[in-house]
Amino acid sequence: MRVKGEAPGEIARALGGKLLQNEPMSLHTSFRIGGPADLYTVAASAQELVELVSLAREQDIPYLIIGRATNILVADEGIRGLVIENGGQEIWFEDDAVLYAESGALLGDLARESARRGLGGLEWAGGIPGSVGGAIVGNAGAYGCYIGGVTRKAAVLAPDGTVCELSAAEMGFGYRTSRFKGQADEGQQEVILSAEFALRPEPAQELAEKMADYTRRRETSQPTEPSAGSIFKRTRQYPAGFLIEQAGLKGMHIGGAQISPKHANFIVNLGGARATDVKALIDLAQEQVWEQFGIELELEIELVGEWNG
Repeated sequence: MRVKGEAPGEIARALGGKLLQNEPMSLHTSFRIGGPADLYTVAASAQELVELVSLAREQDIPYLIIGRATNILVADEGIRGLVIENGGQEIWFEDDAVLYAESGALLGDLARESARRGLGGLEWAGGIPGSVGGAIVGNAGAYGCYIGGVTRKAAVLAPDGTVCELSAAEMGFGYRTSRFKGQADEGQQEVILSAEFALRPEPAQELAEKMADYTRRRETSQPTEPSAGSIFKRTRQYPAGFLIEQAGLKGMHIGGAQISPKHANFIVNLGGARATDVKALIDLAQEQVWEQFGIELELEIELVGEWNG
C-alpha cells in the first residue's frame, strides 16, 4: 500500500502539523542514507506511541517504528506508509538498583546516568548510539555484555491493542536477536513501550574508568564516518570483519560507500552514498567470504523500505 497525495484524513486530523509527508529518511538515519517516507511523525512519549500505532492499525496504514535508526539501511525508494520515530525518553530509578526507561530513551544516556549513581551493568553501553527499544530488539551488546543480561521485564503493546508485560525469559534473547526481531515483516508486531533493568551497586569512580576505557577502545577501532555499526553478525568461527579483510575487501568502495579501511565489518558513507551502493558491498562481501571460506555472513543490520529484488 502506497500512501500518496494528501495524508489519510484521520491521521492528518489527529497529528496536524506534526505529520510530515515525503520526509527524506537520510535526515533520520545514522547512515545518512534513505529515500522518502510517505508519512513521518514523532511520538513524544510511550503513551503517544500507543496512540499512533493504534491509529495506524485502525486506518490499515503500514507503519514502521524507529528509534535512532542506527542499525538500519533504508532503501533508496523509501518507506511506504507511516514512520513513527520513538521519542519517549523518560527514565527513572527505584529501589536503589532498578532502572525504568521508555523505549525511546538513549542507551548511552542510561549508561552514563547509571554509572554516575554508582550502578553497574550498563557501563559497556556508553558509546552505543541506539535507543532502548532498538537495543532490546537486537539484544545489543559490547565487550562481552548484552542488554538481555540486565533486562528484567518490558511493557509491550500487543497486536490486539492490549498492553502486557513480558519477562526477560519471554523475550527470547539470543545473539543479536530477540522475539521482536523481524516481527514487522510477519505482520504481528509487538511494540516495546518501556523496560525495567536490574543493575548492581559499584563504585562510581570504577565505572567511570571502565567507560573511559571502552570509549578509547571504540574510538581506536571504529570509523567515524556515517555508518550503521557492524554490518554482519560474528560467525561461529571468526569475527565477520576478519573474514572480509582476509577476502581482500577492506577499503573496497562502490559509489559513495566503502568497506572501512579501519574496520572491515563497517560500511561507511563517504558522502552521497546510496542504499544500492551499500547493498552492493554487502552482497560482494557475502559472495566472496562464501566462495573463499565456505562461511555464510548473516546481516546484523536490517534492510527496511521498498527494495526491488
